[in-house]
Amino acid sequence: MTALDATTRPDSLGSRREEGVPAPASRRRPRSLTHRPATGVLLVAPALALVAFFALAPLVLALFISFTNWPLIGEYRFVGLDNYLQAVQDPGMWKALRYTLLYTGIVTGPILLLGYGLAVLVRSNRRGATVLRTIFFLPYVIGLTTLSYMLVLEAQPDSGVLNRILAGLGLTDGSTAWLLDGVLGTIVLSALVIWAVPGLTMILLLSAMQGVPGEVYEAADIDGASWLRREWSITVPIIRPAIGMSLIISVIGSFLAFNQFFILTKGGPGTDTTTIVGFVYNRAFVELQLGSATAISLILVVFTALVTIAQFVLLRGSDE
Repeated sequence: MTALDATTRPDSLGSRREEGVPAPASRRRPRSLTHRPATGVLLVAPALALVAFFALAPLVLALFISFTNWPLIGEYRFVGLDNYLQAVQDPGMWKALRYTLLYTGIVTGPILLLGYGLAVLVRSNRRGATVLRTIFFLPYVIGLTTLSYMLVLEAQPDSGVLNRILAGLGLTDGSTAWLLDGVLGTIVLSALVIWAVPGLTMILLLSAMQGVPGEVYEAADIDGASWLRREWSITVPIIRPAIGMSLIISVIGSFLAFNQFFILTKGGPGTDTTTIVGFVYNRAFVELQLGSATAISLILVVFTALVTIAQFVLLRGSDE
């Protein structure tokens, strides 16, 4: 290449740009439309730090503790997998897990059905619908802890409102000790949860129902479809993701149930109403075996994750 060619080459490139010919791809530099990449990293750094400090670090510490005989007070030593082996061989843990599954099976279906019914009742824009939504959602806002303390008083033999009402109806003699029997305690606890929790399911399903096009219902009315047929063939398939989310939230909440059991029955009589979380609490803060309790907690985390994944797979399969 001659010196003349070298001097004229830049001019030719410039003329090409002036004529509208794009520059070669190798010479282009990618540019952010908003900020530099470093700016994005700085913006998400506080959130990442919070997640690392409040989620990842405790999880790593819990994993470390599960491999030790960590007492709540005193020295500790490494025991390897002993805590996990003892947990799977502990009949008390399996009893608590079976009871938790039983309780979950009792309350999950009624919560979903009652929440769906409440959502159907208040989804219209008729006068008073907003007031009804507030009333139905109020028990969930008050919370199971407060309601459980109230129920402790109302379920007392001879003096509680529950026994007085049943005695007035001639069903009991008014001296039933509801919270001192495993079966009766489970009935009371389940009734409390089934009454208090459906408000959340109602809100989740109501938000999904409001997204169903009105034209679909009008077409069904023209075809002469009954109300039940419309609900089953139109509403339920469209809001299936919301139903699935409600089920997942309900199942996880039942697996992790503790407050109402601790307040009302304290897991008794004996261990008849001890949930798996209550079993972990007793192992950690009554027996002071924090290493064993942490190992059981991690097993519970894995078990809950598997159940949740199974629900997602089943729901996705039904959508397909």
